[in-house]
Amino acid sequence: MPWLLRNNAGLAGVLVLIALVCLVGAAASDRFLSFNNFLNVFEQTTDLALVSIGQTLTILAGGIDLSVGSLISLTSCLTSGLINNNPDRVVIVVIAVLVLGTAVGCVNASLVVALRVHPLIVTLGMGAVLQGVTLLYALGPVGRVPRGFNFLAYGRVYGLPLGATLAVLLCILIALLLRYLPLGRQVYALGDDANSARLVGLRRTRILMLVYGTSGFCCAATGLYLAARFGVGQPYTGVNYTLASITPVVLGGTLLSGGKGGVVGTLFGAFLIALLNNLLNFMDVSKHYQLVAQAVIIILAVSVYVERRRTM
Repeated sequence: MPWLLRNNAGLAGVLVLIALVCLVGAAASDRFLSFNNFLNVFEQTTDLALVSIGQTLTILAGGIDLSVGSLISLTSCLTSGLINNNPDRVVIVVIAVLVLGTAVGCVNASLVVALRVHPLIVTLGMGAVLQGVTLLYALGPVGRVPRGFNFLAYGRVYGLPLGATLAVLLCILIALLLRYLPLGRQVYALGDDANSARLVGLRRTRILMLVYGTSGFCCAATGLYLAARFGVGQPYTGVNYTLASITPVVLGGTLLSGGKGGVVGTLFGAFLIALLNNLLNFMDVSKHYQLVAQAVIIILAVSVYVERRRTM
């Protein structure tokens, strides 16, 4: 825990905010702090946590991925459309979708290296391409997943939501890799100072392939989860995740300029957002006002980032 707090400066702040939300929730409803409600919040964290974990890696390396929303839409539609209620296709389609997501991430990295263009521009263009391909494939809800596939979104293992548990395990795995593998430390070095990283011989292409490939994998996993959750693929289901995936990253203490932060803070940031939405539901706050609240969180998070960057 001391190492986590030392390397995730925003983690302590997120934990304090979670405690404050819990106090307000306890005053608003006696059911807010119940175990079942926390399990529901844990389950509602899954999709945002998955895509934000991948986004964290790209930002740590000094980049960003604005194609995540479109890739989620594409993989969600392909999952339900290709399976089309046929249980025999589930395994091969799941593998193909995960490979596709990883490949798209690697293409993003290759374009960043080859064109020497800022990742924001490259991934924004890739997002437009992917959304166009999605609409060529389906203009509306497409396909259907078998009943057993819904277990990914609604199943429980030892009483814990399966999807959320997998997201936590993925977060722990990536956190350990960043902490103990040389390649993980190279991700931080590249994000902290790309020129210095180049001078000491770090292979930028390999590092970018790693982080953007992982981001694409996380987007594909999110698409699979959403297909299991809704039962069908939706061509616009991932639109809101493009900017939403950045909020937990900043809340969790990762600098937008890269080189500082971690996925553990991002996981707690995603949980904080889900917990706040849950509190607003308990208070019967309109969904429209919930969007306003999320916008305020984004503005405050970016303001904190700017202040931290100025201080550093």
